Amino acid sequence: MERVSNSLKNKATERHHRAEVMIAGEQLRLDSLLMEASRTESNFLILASPAYQAFIPDWTQRLRLHDGKLIKDRRHHLRTYPNCFVAKELTDWLIDHKEAPDRETGIRLMQKLMDHYIIHHVCDEHSDYKDAKLLYRFRKDDGTFPLNKDVKVFMRGQSLYETLINVEDSILKAREENSVKYQRTFLGCEMIDWLIQEGETANRKEAVELGRALLEHGIIQHVSGKHHFFDSNLLYQFRINFRRRRRLTELLNENSPRALSESPDSPFCLRKLNPEQGNTSFLSVQPNKEIKIVSAVRRSSVTSLAGSSNPYFAPTPSLGFLPAAECNPKSVLKRPVTNEELLSPGAPYIKKTLTIVGDAVGWGFVVRGGRPCHIQAVDPGGPAAAAGMKVCQFVFSVNGMYVLHLDYPTISSLIMTGPRTLVLEVMEAIE
Repeated sequence: MERVSNSLKNKATERHHRAEVMIAGEQLRLDSLLMEASRTESNFLILASPAYQAFIPDWTQRLRLHDGKLIKDRRHHLRTYPNCFVAKELTDWLIDHKEAPDRETGIRLMQKLMDHYIIHHVCDEHSDYKDAKLLYRFRKDDGTFPLNKDVKVFMRGQSLYETLINVEDSILKAREENSVKYQRTFLGCEMIDWLIQEGETANRKEAVELGRALLEHGIIQHVSGKHHFFDSNLLYQFRINFRRRRRLTELLNENSPRALSESPDSPFCLRKLNPEQGNTSFLSVQPNKEIKIVSAVRRSSVTSLAGSSNPYFAPTPSLGFLPAAECNPKSVLKRPVTNEELLSPGAPYIKKTLTIVGDAVGWGFVVRGGRPCHIQAVDPGGPAAAAGMKVCQFVFSVNGMYVLHLDYPTISSLIMTGPRTLVLEVMEAIE
């Protein structure tokens, strides 16, 4: 079997990041449009279409019911510029909606979109994004978005992903290989059979060529990163979760990407304290209000944590540009608790519902353990603490899904691939 060269791996990783930028840019554009979705019936129907919901599956929860328009036709020097926005207003919007913690970060984020040809100055007089009363526009709104080969492969991959996610009895399944469980996987030969059956390709040769193009563009990968795409029983997976809600701050962390949804300590749930001062500690708040410091060490990537030497296809960039850190490995629980104990009649536990709206750096908590999982740490200044979360609570459900039987990597994945507004049911011991 042909193995993948380092140059191909690096190019696929670069293309993968470019795809993430495109998705994040499109989500921002749709967010701006969603602000006005309730103002007219036509806009509402357009934004409710499957094409838009593919980018924003939780769109109904995030409608921006604002009075003013962010993207609209604007007049400047006796000329009208359609579908544009004022840079300063968009920077304000990013901060107000927790997409950026400050103006400097907001400017860096928008510059990233300019560098990847997502937005541009309406007259192309400025190559830099300036936080001023200058007019910019999303290239998709004026037909200048470059539809090159890379973009066409990306769009083809997204279309296939959406079809496979929505079809009954999909070939995408969770499978194990060498005792490691992988999500959204498929066998190479199964994908080829499906492509031909659905009329996506005319024959097996054409299907293999499509699969290899998707792999070379960082959309799919061999689960261990060793092989190219073949018509075989090798196991592959979609590297991109097109439906995951991106946070723009992910775009600033391309140099140290990692797969948060598979991270064993769910670091992006817990926020770093005083990152500018190099502090490497988290706060963990006990139910008795006692505060203890949880030591933390910098982590490089999930592959290093898992003991893997595989450098291929560095996972999805992290939610924030803040350095990640491991949480205290020692459980905060005084003793193990079973599901049977939690659910037995008369057990000294009460169920609470917490609604947590994440900010630019996460929700502010860490989940650990398994069957049941518990809250290991809570950032006292974060959204979770404000909603009433405490350590030692047990996670009963995530966004309506019963999770007492799941382990913490699975629950972390559910949280991180879901909407920003998180609804958790927790069980807390009666004091």
